[in-house]
Amino acid sequence: MSNVVRLNVPPHRQGRAARHAALLGCFAGHRRGQEDVFWLKENAELLNILECTGARPGPAALAPLAAFYDSAESRLSFFPQYYRFILSICLDLEDLGLPGDKGAALCAWTARQGLAGAELSDLQRAEARRLMARRGARAAADDGLEARLRAFIGRSETFALPNKKAAYELTHIVFYLSEYGRRDPELDLDAVTSLEFAGLLAYLDQNADLLAEICIALRYAGRSPSPIWEHWLEGETHRFDVAIGPPAGAADDYHAYFVNSWLLALRGGRDFVKPAEPGPMSFYRPPVPAAPLRQMSHAMFRLDAARSRDWTAMRPHVAAALSEIGRDILTEAEASSDRFGEFFAGFARAGGVG
Repeated sequence: MSNVVRLNVPPHRQGRAARHAALLGCFAGHRRGQEDVFWLKENAELLNILECTGARPGPAALAPLAAFYDSAESRLSFFPQYYRFILSICLDLEDLGLPGDKGAALCAWTARQGLAGAELSDLQRAEARRLMARRGARAAADDGLEARLRAFIGRSETFALPNKKAAYELTHIVFYLSEYGRRDPELDLDAVTSLEFAGLLAYLDQNADLLAEICIALRYAGRSPSPIWEHWLEGETHRFDVAIGPPAGAADDYHAYFVNSWLLALRGGRDFVKPAEPGPMSFYRPPVPAAPLRQMSHAMFRLDAARSRDWTAMRPHVAAALSEIGRDILTEAEASSDRFGEFFAGFARAGGVG
């Protein structure tokens, strides 16, 4: 007999503070051990969302993470390869209300050790720079870093093709440039177009995790995401199941639940809408109908030399390859953006090599 139960308590019975406290306790002590890098990742993500949405859970709710905070110096010195996670957790704990002020010393030590110099990725260097700047420390000078980041996000044709890694890097660059909504990232039209193209792909793929990040990035850039996208995401957030009891954290959908809750908070709604209980929890998104993106790609590939950048000409060929549900999703995607034809021109990949 399974010891996992589904939590179906109506959400209005539980206050925001209680949900936050239960989530913090779960991720701090009931899913993974603190020496597991995925423990660092999960807790850093939860704390970051709480901090940048203005939550103030207070010392009692943060108490499950106090032992980690108390040992931060030894953890940072022994696990310098995880310095970004450790700094993020400690800085957010302080800003969320856990007593202590060691964040400045941790950032200064990280800067002196030159840990950002171990990063090969511009994205990771940008995160390191942002983290250290939160306490007045400076990473090694890299005068070309921001220019390279902006060049990457401004190449909108990159984001007209399925490439989840590039799309997540796009959203995180906007997060860092905007300091998580604290300042205008000053995106040019090409960068905004990149976000819109990436959003169309995510919607056609029914990828609620990625699309939520794209909507957050658009909001941080001062833009209004498509109401079609955000309405769908709100519905998906309410469809999540919370499973109570062990085992917890084994390849569940917690991240999609996190980022969709983040988006709801930015829109002025209730974050983490599902009831939460003390102890281990897992988060599952119910199955969704087959998304049309893969079938669209296959249909275009089979056309070979007959492919065209003209969406009006290609639409009948693409629609014929889709299920009824797939055609409905495609129609919604078209209605969600006045740049769909421009997006498709890149997605079509018409005109072969040479």
